[in-house]
Amino acid sequence: MAPIEKSQRFRRRGELQISEIANGIIDPVLSRRAGISTALLGSWDEIAGENFAECSRPEKIAWPRRGDPGDEGGHRPGVLTIACEGARALFLSHAQGELIARINGFFGYPAISQIRIVQKPVSTASLRPSRPRKLEGEKAKRLAAMMDGIEDEKLRLAIERLGTGVLSRRKR
Repeated sequence: MAPIEKSQRFRRRGELQISEIANGIIDPVLSRRAGISTALLGSWDEIAGENFAECSRPEKIAWPRRGDPGDEGGHRPGVLTIACEGARALFLSHAQGELIARINGFFGYPAISQIRIVQKPVSTASLRPSRPRKLEGEKAKRLAAMMDGIEDEKLRLAIERLGTGVLSRRKR
């Protein structure tokens, strides 16, 4: 009997992680349009490192076409286009060799041979959720009453953040 993958086990019980559904929908589109995957986008902070994570993002991978002159039938590495902000693009161009090595290490094979840097704004602020406002008055009392009896401090803080987010967005 063949081993059952984790995702198949969830499906048998009727459970499925949202990330699996989202990746299943988004990955084919990204692959077709940009040649990249959500795994690369999600791991970009670790790949780019602290110097370039905030000011850069991968945009697309241009893979060589099959049948080009000199094509011997094997895999040929592609060209990764990276958007980078302002003067940081110069520093990124100097760190290309290390970045290519990290990207290829992520893929596990020589997927990228070259990086093309496009200078343009990279806003990560819109990707991060804003902090909800502190609750006041009746809503604060209601949240405190809901959290009564929770002894674990970490759980209490997590539920307080969740409750603050939910109650601050409600319009009554």
